[in-house]
Amino acid sequence: MTWRATVLTLFPDMFPGPLGVSLLGKAREKNLWSLDVRDIREHGLGKHRTVDDTPSGGGPGMVMRADVACAVLDAAANGTPQIYLSPRGKPLAQARVRELSSGSGVTLLCGRFEGLDQRAIEARNLEEISLGDFVLAGGEIAAMALIEAAVRLIPGVLGAEASPTEESFENGLLEYPQYTRPQSFEGRDIPPELTGGNHSEIAKWRRSRAESLTKARRPDLWALYEKPKG
Repeated sequence: MTWRATVLTLFPDMFPGPLGVSLLGKAREKNLWSLDVRDIREHGLGKHRTVDDTPSGGGPGMVMRADVACAVLDAAANGTPQIYLSPRGKPLAQARVRELSSGSGVTLLCGRFEGLDQRAIEARNLEEISLGDFVLAGGEIAAMALIEAAVRLIPGVLGAEASPTEESFENGLLEYPQYTRPQSFEGRDIPPELTGGNHSEIAKWRRSRAESLTKARRPDLWALYEKPKG
């Protein structure tokens, strides 16, 4: 079964964008995954296809209407998880990406303006996901990031020789540093542990560097990694 990404947006021309090139684009051509982009404004109200209104209680900006959002969600419903990309959502983690990638696909609602009427989120039980502690102009870039993260885990997308198992977050650590030729560059040499051919020493060095990087840069991940299992 082909993994399906359904995107609900006010700017359908933004897609496929970067999702249509490189390995992801080739995988889409091979039907390893599909992309269905729908214009929210098709469900807008009146001759101007209105999708938003002023915030109840006052304040700046506009809010996407619940009736419009639910109409487009219902029209696109296909049994996949329905996700609203929002800066107040739960941060996207690799574990959730793996779960989504192993399913049949996702339906992503891209917000704009000041947000989405809370009643739509509750009425359709939307999962709110954030890329991090920052705010974008809309959910489209976040949708692309989520789709890319999930699609690259689909068997066959990265190729038979590639494996994501040693990448950052896959084992609770950041990835170790990578090197390639030339042996020496601007006075910096490849660590000798990587060039001696001793696979156990290579594995030990990589684990050590992954641990030190995680401890220094992501103490939150390091705390979870150190936490006793069981």
